[in-house]
Amino acid sequence: MCTSHAHPNSPALTSDSRVRRSTARSANLLAAARQVIPGGVSSPVRAFRSVGGTPPFIIGGKGARITDADGNTYLDFVLSWGALALGHAHPLVVEAITLQAERGTSFGAPTELETELAEMVVRAMPAVEMLRFVSSGTEAVMSAIRLSRAATGRRKIVKFAGCYHGHADSLLVQAGSGVATLGLPDSPGVTAGAVADTLTASYNSIDEVEALLSLHPGAVAAIIVEPVAGNMGLVLPSLGFLQGLRRLTTAHGALLIFDEVMTGFRVAFGGAQRLYNISPDLTCLGKIMGGGLPAAAYGGRLDLMEQIAPSGKVYQAGTLSGNPLAMAAGIATLRELGKPGAYESLDRASLAMANCVRDACLQADLPVQTNALGGMWGFFLTDTTVTDFASAKTADTRLYARVFHALLDEGIYLAPSQFEAAFVSTAHDAQALEAAHIAVTKAVMTVRNRGAD
Repeated sequence: MCTSHAHPNSPALTSDSRVRRSTARSANLLAAARQVIPGGVSSPVRAFRSVGGTPPFIIGGKGARITDADGNTYLDFVLSWGALALGHAHPLVVEAITLQAERGTSFGAPTELETELAEMVVRAMPAVEMLRFVSSGTEAVMSAIRLSRAATGRRKIVKFAGCYHGHADSLLVQAGSGVATLGLPDSPGVTAGAVADTLTASYNSIDEVEALLSLHPGAVAAIIVEPVAGNMGLVLPSLGFLQGLRRLTTAHGALLIFDEVMTGFRVAFGGAQRLYNISPDLTCLGKIMGGGLPAAAYGGRLDLMEQIAPSGKVYQAGTLSGNPLAMAAGIATLRELGKPGAYESLDRASLAMANCVRDACLQADLPVQTNALGGMWGFFLTDTTVTDFASAKTADTRLYARVFHALLDEGIYLAPSQFEAAFVSTAHDAQALEAAHIAVTKAVMTVRNRGAD
C-alpha cells in the first residue's frame, strides 16, 4: 500500500532531540572503537552521521527486541538489515549453529550442508537451477556481473539510481543506502575506468532503459536491478516495470540479474521473482539465506552457472564460501519460513507498521508516504509520491532525524537513515506490534509538539 499526506502548516523543526535514554556506556565504547576502527563502526550507516547522536552498542537480542550496553531495550525493525526473518536468537537457529560449532566451524572443503541448502534454494526460487555460495552480497553481485560479461562477450551493464548492489567499484555509481546517507554520489578511489562501462537509469523508467539499450546496441551484458528497491528506502516496482526489463533484455540479447540479497525469502518464500512471476537469468542472494550469519550466493540458468570454475573458465573462489555454520543457520531458517502461515504473519506485521506510521503522521500533520510488502516496510517524510531515487530524495531528512530519535526514546530501533527499508520478523507478534503502535504514536506527536514550541 502507499499513502501520502501533506499539511501546508507543518511545524518548524528544531535541532533539540532531548534524548532521555542513558547513552554513557555506548559513548565510551564508541570513543574506544574510533581509536581502532574508522568512525568506530564496521559499516558507515551505523555511525548515526545522518541522524546525529550516539549509536547504541548492542549486547544482545531475543525475538523482536535488542538490548544495548546501557541497558536500554528496543523493538528492533532493522533486524541485521533484514537478515533475521525469525528474529534474534531463534531457538532452532541457535541449536543448529551450536551443533555445527561442536563439529567444526570451517573446513575449506565440501560439506553436505552446502548441498542441502542449495537444494532448498533451487526448489524455492523459480529461476535458480544451480548456485554458488559466497560470503557476502557484494561478492555475489561481483561474480554475477563477471559471469554475465563472460557469457555475452559484452562489457557494459545497466543499473538504477538509488539501487545499491554492494561496494564493488563498478557499482558505486548513483548508489543508494549508506552512500546516499553520507551524501556521496560515488566514492573516492573508484577510477573513471572502473565505472566507464556502467550505465544508469531511473528506477521504474522503462523508457530510459530502452533508450540506453538503443544508444549502445549489442554492448550491454546485463541489467541489474533490485526487483523491490530497499536501499533508497522501500520503493515498489511500478506495474509492468519488471516485465518490461525482461522483455527488453531478451530482445537485446542482454541478461537480467535480480539482486535479491534483500528480497530473497523476505517478500515471499521464492523471492520477488516468484511473487511477480518474472524469471531473471541470474539471481543474487544473501541476508536471510544465511540465517543471520555471513552467507550469500549467486545462481541462475544451468547453462550460465556451468561456466563457473571448475566446470567452466569463469573464475571465482572464497575461503569461507559455504561456511558450515552459515549453512546450518540458513537451513534452519528456511525450514521455519517454509511452514504454513510464516509469510502471512510477515505481511500482517509489515502492513501494521506502515499503517501505524501513516496514522501517526496524519494525526500530527506531518507529510508521509508509506509502503509495505512481505517482511519489508518503510516510510518517506515527504508529500511527493516516491517512485525512484529522485523522488525519494525529496524526503525531509532533518525531520526523519527528529522522528528517529523520538522513536529511539520510546524504545523503537529503526535504521539511522531515511534511505533504508525497515523490516519485521515472525517474532513481531501482536504484543510487540501493539507496543510499537503506542510508541510510534507518542513519538510522532512528541516531534509535532516540540516543533511547535
